[in-house]
Amino acid sequence: MLMRLFRRSISENDTVSVRSGAEVFEVILRRRHDARRFTLRVSQVTGEATLTMPQRGDVRAAVRFAEAHGDWIAARLRRVPKRIEFRPGAVALVRGAPHPIVWQASARAVPAIAPHPDGGMMILTGGDPRHAPRRVQEFLRREAARDLERAVDRHSRALGVRARSITLRDQRTRWGSCTAAGRLNFSWRLIMAPPEVLDYLAAHEVCHLREMNHSERFWALVYNLCPGTDEAEAWLKAHGASLHRYGVGGDGADGDSDAGLSAGEAA
Repeated sequence: MLMRLFRRSISENDTVSVRSGAEVFEVILRRRHDARRFTLRVSQVTGEATLTMPQRGDVRAAVRFAEAHGDWIAARLRRVPKRIEFRPGAVALVRGAPHPIVWQASARAVPAIAPHPDGGMMILTGGDPRHAPRRVQEFLRREAARDLERAVDRHSRALGVRARSITLRDQRTRWGSCTAAGRLNFSWRLIMAPPEVLDYLAAHEVCHLREMNHSERFWALVYNLCPGTDEAEAWLKAHGASLHRYGVGGDGADGDSDAGLSAGEAA
């Protein structure tokens, strides 16, 4: 494996095995044209370990750097929160509130929100329990689409603009984005955040339909549409990464909450 890596080109799937005691971890090797040193990171969302290196960096040196920090990787991996699957018995978040996932043989296979016998609300589902995780996640995506479409429509009418489309994704790098063509993209996981957080993200991206920047004019529009902008931003900073623990992982690779170590720093 190492001999295959000792070439200038590294593919996206190249890895190196790193040991810490009896444990062995796979570290992904990635070259970046803007990298100036070796940087080792462990995602606190996925537990994925990645070593980023300069475009013309020495692969042997990169491997030695990773191997020298096996204990560091192990320590960071122990801090990664346990994933929560959408299985019966688990508790999911819907609009910021905990909803136990309950399976009943007499219930419809398509999940629905219903009152819980012990108080509060639950996600009720039936059918084959093996398919419950997928069905619950699909249900949450539909709920996110509905809430976001309503919020975008309301804010768009207030600004006199119109989005060309609204797409839901499962990226880890951004909660929302707006293209130059007026297409809005959002993370479906916003359905798990409090409603005011989802509303803020909708307002933020709608304002980009008027101002494709983060100028003072842009932020003035955002605060006018969403006076609770600061509170929503603070919530995302404090709790946003935890939303990625639920269900199936996202499709983004960079930018999530990581612990990092670079060559030249304390080992």
